[in-house]
Amino acid sequence: MQKKSIMLFLVLLISTMMLFTAGCTDNGSENATVEILYTGAGTMPGLLATGQIDGYMIWQPFVAVALEGNIGKLISYSQNLPPEGSLTNHTCCVFGANTQALENKEVSASLTALMLLANTYINANPEQAAADTSDWLFSSQDMTYGNVTVSSNDVMNSSIPTIKFTSEVTESWVDSNEKFIQSQRELGLLTSKLASTSKTESAALLYDFTPYNSAVSQIESGNFITPAKTSTISIGYLPSDHDAPLFVLLKDWEYFKETYNTYLKPVTEKTGKITDAELYVNGQKIADVKLVEGSGGPQLMTLLQQGAIQYAIAGTAPFISAIDKSSGDMGLKIISPIMLEGSGLVASISSPATDWNSFVEWVKDRSIAGDNVVIGDPQLGSIQDVMLKTALDSAGIAYVVKSA
Repeated sequence: MQKKSIMLFLVLLISTMMLFTAGCTDNGSENATVEILYTGAGTMPGLLATGQIDGYMIWQPFVAVALEGNIGKLISYSQNLPPEGSLTNHTCCVFGANTQALENKEVSASLTALMLLANTYINANPEQAAADTSDWLFSSQDMTYGNVTVSSNDVMNSSIPTIKFTSEVTESWVDSNEKFIQSQRELGLLTSKLASTSKTESAALLYDFTPYNSAVSQIESGNFITPAKTSTISIGYLPSDHDAPLFVLLKDWEYFKETYNTYLKPVTEKTGKITDAELYVNGQKIADVKLVEGSGGPQLMTLLQQGAIQYAIAGTAPFISAIDKSSGDMGLKIISPIMLEGSGLVASISSPATDWNSFVEWVKDRSIAGDNVVIGDPQLGSIQDVMLKTALDSAGIAYVVKSA
């Protein structure tokens, strides 16, 4: 009898241990966690190369920097991240203005038309667009991040073809913006004007398509409306190849002069960034133009609201955030997209991950081992931040913010 009791006890003990072990394994998977480190885009390649992060989610050209520098491998371009099919042609950067600038409808339409024509040029001449962008951003010199040096020309030739340069206002683009608004609400980032708006109400706050519609009409007819001469115009932009339409307009201005007789002419042609230009429509000078490089989208929104610049190329996210929280008389409006997609998730070259599914397994294995994967992320509430978190959520992976 005693022997049977001992045997029964041992069976129960083994069964309990098996359940306990299985429970530990399952909990390890269920509790898989990524640590997100918010850091500047330009610091990410260096952090990855030195092992301070395990990967990053960022816009181009920093995906191409990792690949060309052999410090990272592509896990997924942004449009292919889960949930499957939800990010195809997703919103990214836009051309926008403050409401004071939009009062000059003819100048707004002329500048918008140039952005549309620039995108047409990029799609027809991607290699030249890559060379122009390399020239503007890096004076065609090598790019150095810590101990990693890559050719800016190689990076741009790798990056430009992965970006969809289009200024077409479509229902799918508007829907993409609406999805992003919903995601920002879920993150608690929209707390004022856009906190609970319908799609129609959001559109009324976000957009002014009058310049776009006029620009499309002028291009299709081949007849550009000559605005009255005006004072200096300032256009803000960011040092990214997402802003390539602006760069090609100034680097290849003679093409636009010869083809359309409407163009942005540099005051001084030179290698690198251009700060001063002139707007010509139908061969007539309309205005002096200042080109203002910003350090980030939120800064450009502040400059727009202050009237320090009148137009800007920036991400949809900062426009939405600024419009949500705007007060006072100076409003902001999105005129049209400037490009779509153009971001990606990369992991260290030594990681076992080669695609999204193997990335998820890697994250789980690292969490079970007590060593969470650390992913660089440019900013809370950015498009890249929202896409990364949405993808992690779809895989049941938690995320926490890592202290710098």
